[in-house]
Amino acid sequence: MNQTPHKALFVLPNLFTISSIFCGLYAIMQAMGDGPARFQRAAVAIVFAIIFDSLDGRVARLTKTQSDFGVQLDSLADMISFGVAPGILMWQWALSSYGWLGTFVAFGYITCGALRLARFNVLAANQSSPSKHFVGLPIPMAAAALVSLVMLHHQVAGGLLQGKPEIIGIVILLSLLMVSNVPYRTFKKLRATPRTFLFLALFVAGVVFAAFRTSFSFMFVVVANGLIAIGIAEGLFDFVRWCVLRRHADQRDCAEVEIKEENTSI
Repeated sequence: MNQTPHKALFVLPNLFTISSIFCGLYAIMQAMGDGPARFQRAAVAIVFAIIFDSLDGRVARLTKTQSDFGVQLDSLADMISFGVAPGILMWQWALSSYGWLGTFVAFGYITCGALRLARFNVLAANQSSPSKHFVGLPIPMAAAALVSLVMLHHQVAGGLLQGKPEIIGIVILLSLLMVSNVPYRTFKKLRATPRTFLFLALFVAGVVFAAFRTSFSFMFVVVANGLIAIGIAEGLFDFVRWCVLRRHADQRDCAEVEIKEENTSI
């Protein structure tokens, strides 16, 4: 017999979401503060927001307290923590030196993030069961890619991308990926099997070992951008496969037409 969760349990996943909002607000305040260390503090705050965002949905599924209210609150939190906060951080960190161009690039990122979240809400409302793929780059992954660069720049003497035009291209690429149709796996239907736990344990152990041998910031860049690249590669593979199947289907249709014409002439 299914038991309805206690009303108090519905507050638990929302507390994680609200914590993500606080981290986003703190990141904005730090990005607009004084001192070179402010960018690092803002980036770390967004990382904590990503952690809280990844936990709220899992807590809701674990306690069976999913709700439409939670979905809407999560999207609003994502807009603050992974849309507005990274946009302001990137403008303060690297884009402000380009004047109106930098302003429009930051604005484009925030706008694409809002469009991405709106599309997600519409698709989620029309789906009877969770999909295996996200449509477009999830906004937390886009934010993770940006803050990983800020954190790596803070650690490496002399900096890497701050003040360089490459950062504009990176922000534009991430913005376009969010509103694209590139599929990204959700891992929501991942079964909790011993093989799955073994794979995750080996992956985490490998990342931790590499982080100790190099640096956490460097591995953060590798993992964040690696996940984005995997989605692009999978999207390209699906597109090529679709083109091949379409070509074979067209050839088969042409062959059937020729056979029919031959039979008619006979």
